[in-house]
Amino acid sequence: MRRRLLLSTLAVAVVAILLLGIPLAYTTHRLIYGEAQQFLDRQAAAILAGVQFVRASGQAVPTQKIQNEYPGRHIVVTLPDNSVHRIGETQPPGTPMLSATRTAGGIRVEIFQPAAMVANAALRQLLLIGSLVALGMAVTVALAMVQARRLTLPLVDLAETAERLGSGTARPRRRRYGIQEVDQVAEVLDGSAMRIADLLAASREFASDASHQLRTPLTALSMRLEEMVEAADYPDVVREEGAAALAQTERLVAVVEQLLARARHDRTGEAIPVRVDEVITQQVEEWQPIFQRADRTIELRGERGLVGIVNPAGLSQMIATLLDNSLVHGAGTVTIATKYATGSVAIEIGDEGAGVPAGLERRLFERSVSGGEGTGLGLYLARSLAAVDGGRLELIQARPAVFGIFLRKATEATLAVERVVVGPA
Repeated sequence: MRRRLLLSTLAVAVVAILLLGIPLAYTTHRLIYGEAQQFLDRQAAAILAGVQFVRASGQAVPTQKIQNEYPGRHIVVTLPDNSVHRIGETQPPGTPMLSATRTAGGIRVEIFQPAAMVANAALRQLLLIGSLVALGMAVTVALAMVQARRLTLPLVDLAETAERLGSGTARPRRRRYGIQEVDQVAEVLDGSAMRIADLLAASREFASDASHQLRTPLTALSMRLEEMVEAADYPDVVREEGAAALAQTERLVAVVEQLLARARHDRTGEAIPVRVDEVITQQVEEWQPIFQRADRTIELRGERGLVGIVNPAGLSQMIATLLDNSLVHGAGTVTIATKYATGSVAIEIGDEGAGVPAGLERRLFERSVSGGEGTGLGLYLARSLAAVDGGRLELIQARPAVFGIFLRKATEATLAVERVVVGPA
């Protein structure tokens, strides 16, 4: 922008100087030549008057005196008897000359001056005008650079401030630049920074408060469930139900931790090698009764024994979200297929329903976008959980709907470390 402003200012100055300089140079040139011609006319008239005076006195034409009074001139005096007196230096043939002629009483006076003398005088004036033009251009460039710097530096500073706001550093800078319009923009950015800072502070306070308020009752609930399992009179029934409830509570704790970490803009835990089959089996056991009540089934297909790099609780949440999505919006048998894709572990979950409505494929993972009466947060949060651990969640096929979870593939070196675990069931 600074270069553009400098060039535009310089262009305006050049046009203005040329519009003034060209007519001035032309007028000066014409004036110098006009004054030289008039000067020759006056000299010719003076010589003619002098010759008439000496002729009236009966004297001869004073050629030497005329030559001394008019150096650098070639003068031709023609008398009534046709006698010719040539005074001064003669120029080589073809030399450009300025001339003037006066005639009176039969006496003719012609005076000549080399045009080069007048041209040199005109050139000196043109050089003077050119020097003034160059000086004006230099001053214009200097002023344009100062003005461009004065206008562009505040804009660069404001752009930096806006970038800092976008990166989350919401702190007003309170800088003013002495330019009314720019200062108004700076005031607006400072106001926005203060509002963003307040919002971020409120968000962090909410995350902290929610973490404190939710963790305590969930911990207490877990302890009560553990006591119930230990004290069960009918271990075959109560222990099984208590263990399932305890697993749900632990998963709820993990989900809360993940959501609070996202609210604090933190990562949702460490991704570790996880046996995909165990997480899928646990989720199928949990969701199978619900699908059976809806006269639907879940089938497992594909390769077994796959290991991916992921947060176990996050993978459980992603699979649970896709199963719930299929239960609400899909139909028929739900198929969960596992396989090795190119450099990753793929988990494909699909059903036999109508699929994703037309026109919604590109926006399906956006926040608050839903194909039915849902909140539009499930798929959005599931994709966020996948991205945190370096994986991704994609819509592979729209009709019928097939979703794919792609996890980082565990290397042999990673598998050698005994960290292959399953997250909270």
